[in-house]
Amino acid sequence: MKTFKILNILLLFFISLAHAQVNIIPRPMEVFIGDGFFELNNKVAIVSDKISKNQADYLATILDKAFDTKTKIKQKGSGIVLKINPNMETTLGKEGYHLTASKKNILISASSNAGLFYGIQSLRQLLPSDFEFSKQFNKKVLIPQVNITDKPRFGWRSFMLDESRHFKGAEVVKNLLDQMALLKMNVFHWHLTDDQGWRIEIKKYPNLTKVGSYREDTQSSRKSEARYGYPHQGFYTQEEIKGIIAYAEERQIRIVPEIEMPGHAMAAIASYPWLGILGANTKVPEFFGKLDDSFNIADPKVYEFLTDVLEEVFELFPGNVVHIGGDEVMFDVWKNSEMIQNKIKEEGLSSPADLQIFFTNQMSTFMENKNHRMMGWNEILGANVHEWQEDSDVKVEQKLAKSAIVHFWKGNVELINEAVTNGYDIVNSLHSMTYLDYNYDNLPLSKAYSFDPIPEGVEEQYTNKILGLGCQMWSEWIPSVQQMNNQIFPRIAAYAEVGWTSKSNKDYEVFIKSLNDYKKRWEFLGIEYHSNFN
Repeated sequence: MKTFKILNILLLFFISLAHAQVNIIPRPMEVFIGDGFFELNNKVAIVSDKISKNQADYLATILDKAFDTKTKIKQKGSGIVLKINPNMETTLGKEGYHLTASKKNILISASSNAGLFYGIQSLRQLLPSDFEFSKQFNKKVLIPQVNITDKPRFGWRSFMLDESRHFKGAEVVKNLLDQMALLKMNVFHWHLTDDQGWRIEIKKYPNLTKVGSYREDTQSSRKSEARYGYPHQGFYTQEEIKGIIAYAEERQIRIVPEIEMPGHAMAAIASYPWLGILGANTKVPEFFGKLDDSFNIADPKVYEFLTDVLEEVFELFPGNVVHIGGDEVMFDVWKNSEMIQNKIKEEGLSSPADLQIFFTNQMSTFMENKNHRMMGWNEILGANVHEWQEDSDVKVEQKLAKSAIVHFWKGNVELINEAVTNGYDIVNSLHSMTYLDYNYDNLPLSKAYSFDPIPEGVEEQYTNKILGLGCQMWSEWIPSVQQMNNQIFPRIAAYAEVGWTSKSNKDYEVFIKSLNDYKKRWEFLGIEYHSNFN
């Protein structure tokens, strides 16, 4: 009898432990926990059909590594069952899923492969933190009986990496894509061109990488003109980009490349001086900040150059959205350019900002004719969001093309309300809430978690115009991977939950509890995260 009581106590202990370990980020919509377990071992098979084969292969790779064996994939029977049911789209959308773990099976069902993939990510988080990092061999892993129903709040859950300022390389990018995938983030916004570097091979214009990917030195401090004393360089060949695209697609992540125009163009101008307004030979800038020159959008040759570049980008990236930047154009140079001023008069425009909208609409039309969609920072709407910009420079009469996606980063949030009311789709990346280069004193984890992409005052009928959010890793002052990781982690987990979990289901205390378990995965990977969770 005493032995029986001890066994009961132990069983209750393990059940309680299982409850404590059901910590999933982002927090699912519904979780019901039973009293039993599914026993995962090296003999468990994956059951899937041809439609879900890629997801089965992905899961098998994880199990193979952990159990040091070849996981069997079959079309019938018991095990971990992956099932696509198109009818589920009406209730859970294309990215939602249902995960049930019983004593005999684990069933992950969804309307699409994306949903199956996200169900697999939740399954991974039900496993011990060290499961994927230590050999299990003949061990048995107990997965608590659960019933999870889940879907995302927003369809756009983005992480941006700026590689123009500091190039990181393919392995770093793939590691970040892995972390995005586990957190169910689905858009990798890739900032590939800017003043300080051009990072994408364009075959028609080889100088963009021959010249534009190299700078002789780099400003090392925001507070001084001190430099590191050595060059910085790097770019991706188109073949390397294809490999990264394939890697992202396997993880249900689409890549949105950003090709900055008309400003932030100095690396391109250093490569081909005729692209600029000033017409001066220059080197790729070593300093950061707002620089004067920009693409001479009054010159038909420059327009041809930009469309040529976009043609190669379209050919390379399978997604239909391309980001053109459009931020922080210095209009003083435009006001002093005879060619630009003549263009403003010829087109009957009222200001430099009006010309920028005119140009942006040209780019939008070009993209639409190629079955693509333009995205840009919210300056493309024409509002004055900078204290250094004169009001007369942003007197606008042109209207931005309605097909444009407006990427909001700066200005009064009322601009969002105005934009959605006028029919524009918005991705909200308000800088004070989402910029990962900001220090933790100004943007602590708790503040990141509190971000709501739908600001107060937006009428219910327009909330669907807010596609989601992005968090941005600008890299001017972040030269090393170690520094970058410290800025990204753990805040990226907060943004993942902001994008996925319904507002009513968010709970910061629960999030921190889950994060304290989740962080062990970063530790196993050697990711040096910011350890002060507040």
